[in-house]
Amino acid sequence: MEITVAIDAMGGDHGPHVTVPAALEALRQHNDINIILVGLTDAITAELRACKAEASPRLRIHHASEVVEMDEAPQSALRNKKDSSMRVAIDLVKSGEANACVSAGNTGALMATARFVLKMLPGIERPAIATAMPTQKGGEVYMLDLGANVDCTPQHLLQFAIMGAMLVSCVQHKESPAVGLLNIGSEEIKGNEVVKEAGALLRASNLNFRGNVEGSDIYLGEIDVVVCDGFVGNVALKTTEGLAQVLYYLLSTEFKRNWLTKLSAMAAMPVLRAFKRRMDPRRYNGASLLGLRGIVVKSHGGADSFAYHHAIAAAIEEARSGVLERITKQLEIEHVQPVASVEDDE
Repeated sequence: MEITVAIDAMGGDHGPHVTVPAALEALRQHNDINIILVGLTDAITAELRACKAEASPRLRIHHASEVVEMDEAPQSALRNKKDSSMRVAIDLVKSGEANACVSAGNTGALMATARFVLKMLPGIERPAIATAMPTQKGGEVYMLDLGANVDCTPQHLLQFAIMGAMLVSCVQHKESPAVGLLNIGSEEIKGNEVVKEAGALLRASNLNFRGNVEGSDIYLGEIDVVVCDGFVGNVALKTTEGLAQVLYYLLSTEFKRNWLTKLSAMAAMPVLRAFKRRMDPRRYNGASLLGLRGIVVKSHGGADSFAYHHAIAAAIEEARSGVLERITKQLEIEHVQPVASVEDDE
């Protein structure tokens, strides 16, 4: 299956300096994909020239005259920049010209624009942000929501669980992914009323629900999908990122303490490099905006070309695996009723 990915070439902190090299690397690694670079033609062409590359049948430029700034208000971007690289890239998914979109742009603007243009899948009330993180068993655990929805109902958490499980089922080829509900204890009586009611809904579902999980369980590798509201998920994610940085800093500091520890560091260098590689957050770049009628992947705004390439790879895998169809089918199995939609006004 040939996949076409629309890339918001102007999004993020570095724009074409990152997105263009990442796109070229994706083309080198995947023979069955096409890429559309969306943005200011002159800027994209200049970066292609710097990379000793040019447009081709597999790599074309789609001009967009505007750019959404990283600090721009979402509603302002939605209403006033209809020809932004972000909006046009999402429009290409809407029209079917592209199978997926990748952007490192303003998260709020991306979410608002994608929701307005693509609309929600039947039965899904709110989109959720999901991403993968490493586990001690060498695999990955997916967590959602990571910040799109601060306040959630039990029904929202059920919908997140369905979307997360189907994402893992598709991209990791697991028939029945294990789902856990993030809570302050493993007992069913623990947690606030929203979490307890969500637990009841999940136990009654057809998902492989393993019950409540605590923060210390996230990285054990026993659970494939961890479900929570966006406030808790974002705090957990940022805490994890901060802890990884502290651990690496403390380890480096100890090895530099004196000549003996420096010698020890030289002997341990292969292990240190392997540790750094395994914990490199760039390898887990690319958060899926689930619940939309189209595939949209959000790259970190400060990503380098290596990290951005991983976001493109995530979009390719989602498009190739048919995740939208799997989510829709599971919603029908769970008898999640379509929500009467109230479309956003521009």
